[in-house]
Amino acid sequence: MAPKGYRWFDLFVALFVTTLVVSNIIAAKLMAIGPWVLPAAVILFPIAYIVGDVLTEVYGYARARRVIWLGFFANLVAVAAIWVGGRLPAAPFWTLGVYDSPAQAQQAYDALLGFSPRLLVASFIAYLVGEFLNAYVLARLKVKTQGRFLWLRTITSTLVGQGADSLVFLSVAFWGILPPAALGQAILSQWSFKVLYEALATPITYAVVNGLKRAEGVDVYDVETDFRPWRLTEA
Repeated sequence: MAPKGYRWFDLFVALFVTTLVVSNIIAAKLMAIGPWVLPAAVILFPIAYIVGDVLTEVYGYARARRVIWLGFFANLVAVAAIWVGGRLPAAPFWTLGVYDSPAQAQQAYDALLGFSPRLLVASFIAYLVGEFLNAYVLARLKVKTQGRFLWLRTITSTLVGQGADSLVFLSVAFWGILPPAALGQAILSQWSFKVLYEALATPITYAVVNGLKRAEGVDVYDVETDFRPWRLTEA
């Protein structure tokens, strides 16, 4: 996977894919942080965007695009495996050590790891829209600013990408279920939290990007890049 001569590329690809897949697994847990009620995935999912920023900033949009699609298909495999695992017959002694019967253990499995078709569609569409917008905005701003103001590029791309992700996911998943006012509040809460997360992580992003550019000897500017999301070649 790693382009020839790049030592750290595979590590960041693995980190991106892992944070994405694990985020979807822990999303069933709701937590309260001050006035926000958010899925547990928000503690991890923004890291995928930060890693996406690093990949785009250092290696360029074309390579980041391939990683985005790799993450999509890895998540698809994970969802399929979880679904198949849930459909397999339970052993008569399978109680997870805390339940009275396999039927109760199965209910717990389905409650935590089961995905409704509507939520799956919402998640997949939101991921693709958000990640590609994030990478596109970052790459175009890098050219516009001649590589300056990394903080401006990462925060702006997050505003656009995470805003689109929150809007698409919550709208597709909960339109007609939540009242419009509650839906709007949920979108605003998730968007605000993710942008704040990115802003607070900016010093870390700076350190990683600068160190990686020096270590790899690369700093790609997407001047003539084909930005179509569906093109998988590095051009």
